Amino acid sequence: MTNPLLEPFTGDFALPPFGRIEDTHFAPAFELALTEARANVAAIAANPAPPSFANTIEALELAEEALNRVGGVFWNLAGADSTPARQTLERELAPKMAAFSSEVTMNAQLFARIETLWQARAGLSLTPEQQRVLELYRRMFVRAGAALDDAGRRRMAEVKERLAVLSTAFSQNVLAEERDWVMPLSEADLEGLPDFVVAAARAAAQERGRDTHVLTLSRSLVVPFLQFSPRRDLREKAYEAWVARGANGGATDNRAIAAEILKLREERARLLGYDSFAAYKLEPEMAKTPANVRDLLMRVWEPARERALADAAILTGMMHSDGINGDLEPWDWRYYSEKRRHAEHDLDEGELKPYFGLDAMIGAAFDTAHRLFGLEFRPVEAALYHPDVRAWEVTRDGRHIAVFLGDYFARPSKRSGAWCSTMREQRKLGGEQRPIVVNVCNFARPAEGEAALLSWDDARTLFHEFGHALHQMLSDLTYAFISGTSVARDFVELPSQLYEHWLEVPEVLDTHARHSDTGAPMPADLRDRLLAASTYDQGFATVEYVASALVDLAFHEGAAPADPMAMQAAELGRIGMPRAIRMRHATPHFAHVFAGDGYSAGYYSYMWSEVMDADAFDAFTEAGDPFDAETARRLERHILSAGGSEEADRLYTAFRGRMPGVEPLLRGRGLLEPV
Repeated sequence: MTNPLLEPFTGDFALPPFGRIEDTHFAPAFELALTEARANVAAIAANPAPPSFANTIEALELAEEALNRVGGVFWNLAGADSTPARQTLERELAPKMAAFSSEVTMNAQLFARIETLWQARAGLSLTPEQQRVLELYRRMFVRAGAALDDAGRRRMAEVKERLAVLSTAFSQNVLAEERDWVMPLSEADLEGLPDFVVAAARAAAQERGRDTHVLTLSRSLVVPFLQFSPRRDLREKAYEAWVARGANGGATDNRAIAAEILKLREERARLLGYDSFAAYKLEPEMAKTPANVRDLLMRVWEPARERALADAAILTGMMHSDGINGDLEPWDWRYYSEKRRHAEHDLDEGELKPYFGLDAMIGAAFDTAHRLFGLEFRPVEAALYHPDVRAWEVTRDGRHIAVFLGDYFARPSKRSGAWCSTMREQRKLGGEQRPIVVNVCNFARPAEGEAALLSWDDARTLFHEFGHALHQMLSDLTYAFISGTSVARDFVELPSQLYEHWLEVPEVLDTHARHSDTGAPMPADLRDRLLAASTYDQGFATVEYVASALVDLAFHEGAAPADPMAMQAAELGRIGMPRAIRMRHATPHFAHVFAGDGYSAGYYSYMWSEVMDADAFDAFTEAGDPFDAETARRLERHILSAGGSEEADRLYTAFRGRMPGVEPLLRGRGLLEPV
């Protein structure tokens, strides 16, 4: 039988033929693609011709075509629509893919060719983009262990394979605990909940074949429950289940896995001569050193903690006024904070939510991209990987730019969180290749026949992920190695966090925030109250985030802890964590850090990027127009289209003329105001 994954994708826009792809196709496709990639790499390494940029670097860029095609489909489905078969294959592939990566990056012949090119680079007449690609290839090989002796290379390969196995297990364990936990809600349990929360609980039950209401651990359902349920006992039960993911004992407990991951990361760094994994990981980032990261985080931590403690005192007083004595607990914070927001800003989530329909917010994100960058979005009818998924062709001046896929609703087969990925990256080498970009979210599914409504936080998430998508769509480079989001980890969040700012532009809200039933625009006074409350509860939000970033840094800054939970507790005690707030991501479900290396020793990146995004939006403010054409052109030229073609600080300085200080961030979070 023909395997559709091994054929060129020849349908509209070269989309994967999802209607023909079955789970049984993936394993043989990976085997053949890996065999082909190994042969291509071996041929490059053994090429008798002297190394050139074309026969070495460009050849490597094209060596894994089939593997990238198969992987582009599989890894997206593994996160967004898992099945038992896909999970089994994911576990089997993890060590195989790690082994293949090690084979390539620790191939002595191949590294010798790259090193020869590096030493001769001054006389090679390379373009600036080619010089950058060569530099990054060499850095990748060195940091992967290519310069180690034979014993060191063997051990490095073993460490990487084991880390791949552990990271996959960590991710699948969190998904299993999120999928399997439900809390049935009786009619009495629903009292006091807004209609949209009741509807979401009903939809969650229907999705699980139950004719009732249930609470799940989907953030878009559990957070509003914590905000609105007057039942303190139920809030406690839900909250404790939410924060205990990965720490419930048994086969899905992640605590021992986290400890082993940290130990192996330390060994990996020391094999390469670094004092710590944080020192190794941060060297190529904008931050450069753990000390620089800690300095930024602590400059934000102190005013955020002060604000949070002041807020906690107010919320405690409100709780005592309700006749509940004792301390404010973490499951109380959102409930009393929502009451306080209503009292101080006259904002009611139930009043706001009808103005944030999913379709309206997708339209707002698209319209903003059109006004800034001239992009057009046309719905595409195609067989996709799940009925929830929608597709659009993205064009500019009639030219095809990308295909954009949106996968917005939570379901048991999808891991939690929100992310942007690609099924195909942008490049020009070997012929123009435009990207297929995917945004995945976990919004609460509406009841049958009802409109999908978002919270303000959900709408921000949609804009955030679409900012990542623009970084991929507008990429304009020859080499996929540096295209799109292939940038420093503490720079990658700049486009996404910057794009969130346009959601707060009054004319965007006036145009797109329309009532889901009546179509009426959001009243100006409601819009103004919403924007006036934009920094509300930032003490809480900043503390829970920075605490997670500081624990991540502590894990990787020195010797790996034998007991990560003990180190987590010690670090939180050292910084004076307010008792009524917990880390945004406790260690056993801290997927950013443990479900792969991406944000390990790097969770601070959101805040590092926020220093820039606050300042970057100021460029539009200074121009007097949030849609200023010249500023948008500079943003696209120097950041959105530029990928990793230069060091991140150079790209930002080319756009803004200088690097920013931390003050715009503190101002944007309302933390410069006196408590």
